[in-house]
Amino acid sequence: MNTVTSTALRHGGDASVSALHPDVFQSHILSRLDGASLASLASVSSQLHALSNEEHLWRNICSSTWPSVNHPRVQQIISTFPSGHRSFFSDSFPFPVPRPLNPAVNNTSTLPTELIFAVDVYYQNEIIYSKVEEIDTSSSWFLCSPFRVDLLDPKDSASIPVKYSNGSEDETWLKHKEENLSLSWIVIDPTRKRAVNMSSRRAVSVQQHWLTGDVHMRFGTVVSGDERRGSAREWVECGVVVTCIGKEGGEMQVREVSMVMEDMEGKGLNGKDSLVILEGIIGEGRRRKERDGNEGKEKYEEFQERKRERKEEKQRKERVLDLVCITVGVAGFLTFWSAILFK
Repeated sequence: MNTVTSTALRHGGDASVSALHPDVFQSHILSRLDGASLASLASVSSQLHALSNEEHLWRNICSSTWPSVNHPRVQQIISTFPSGHRSFFSDSFPFPVPRPLNPAVNNTSTLPTELIFAVDVYYQNEIIYSKVEEIDTSSSWFLCSPFRVDLLDPKDSASIPVKYSNGSEDETWLKHKEENLSLSWIVIDPTRKRAVNMSSRRAVSVQQHWLTGDVHMRFGTVVSGDERRGSAREWVECGVVVTCIGKEGGEMQVREVSMVMEDMEGKGLNGKDSLVILEGIIGEGRRRKERDGNEGKEKYEEFQERKRERKEEKQRKERVLDLVCITVGVAGFLTFWSAILFK
């Protein structure tokens, strides 16, 4: 595969590729490429572009990358995308750039009335859980209530083929979870025929509760929410939380997979404000890949540092205000008694 592809590239692609039957080239070469490689190869020449654009190639890539998209409802929606599965892959494979929102989505009338979530959880690149969830976003209850999407019912669970350890100080064990458990959370807007992957490539935070032993893994994306400097929503975190439980020596179980939106003061956004954030990312249409898989964690840590600074600043202002109130109170008290004594 590499020899033929290299030859095609050295000769501009068309001449060498034309020596092979298109079916042979697609079946034995293109079908073995991942999505990023196939997209790169398509830019080499017009003939390679035409061969790489076949819908079945991109359908197979999407299905193998995200098993959840095999759901009939998701397949039906992808068929309406401008270039089918290739458009879907282009939207969903890269990760969103933290940038100001598209002002066009601030009008409630432009917000979607339905969103579909296609979620896949992997352990060592093997799928352990898939779910497709559809939610009605048009109701007043959704728009006004705190935004939270829970995928797992209390009676459901997903097994992770690794032994559970209740050693809360075992950094190696937690590091293993961080490096081997990954998640994809694709948000699909059926109306706009667009999608975006809101999960970080790797977990941005892994912690084990000191009392219960539950392992909380946080994925997600930090995005710009409000351009006004000093606003609590200058940055917003779209967080995806995976909670794992287990008994000593037994297999770990995924107990919770959920999505929430929080501003820089740690307050949860309601449905309407969350839709504005999501549609701003989907509508922008500009993406980039993470270079090394750590950019999401770096942005999350920067977000946490800004939250800490904001909290400390708020506490300082509150202490100053308390001091002013105490001073005014004491001054008023002394004035009152002075008036009585010298009356």
